[in-house]
Amino acid sequence: MSTPDAPRVSAHSGTVSPASGPTTSPWLKILWYCLASTAAALALMSVAALILTGPEGALSAVFGYAVVVLFFGISLLVGHFAGRNNPSGAIGLFAVTYAIKVVGFAALLFFLGAPVWLERTWFFIGAVATVVLWQIVELTVFSKSRQQLYNDPETPASTEPLQ
Repeated sequence: MSTPDAPRVSAHSGTVSPASGPTTSPWLKILWYCLASTAAALALMSVAALILTGPEGALSAVFGYAVVVLFFGISLLVGHFAGRNNPSGAIGLFAVTYAIKVVGFAALLFFLGAPVWLERTWFFIGAVATVVLWQIVELTVFSKSRQQLYNDPETPASTEPLQ
């Protein structure tokens, strides 16, 4: 019979190996997977935009991709750097960073306006496709990471019974 806290014993060597602990700072790994998967999709999208509408369409798709990557990448980098010192506070920093980014990007896009060369349809397709794929990859990779929910139990100072 095995319990969740029982030591792991290898059948071949007879040596004891501890259970794996939480994933140390998963944020950069998540960022890497998100960048790799969305860049592959961007390549396909840019080729389609180039064929259908020319260089402006391809550039617009890349611009939509870049805005989304910048938006989501900042959160993962904040989680990485803040999570090293305060892992339990990383989620709170995500929320604060998200609010600041929404206001900042909205103000930036509002004050700058749309460039003359921007193909709005391909910008929209590039941004929405990147958001959807990014979120799928981010949630998938995060769900496979191990997060420590509770502190390790403290070991009792003495095992003698009280009298």
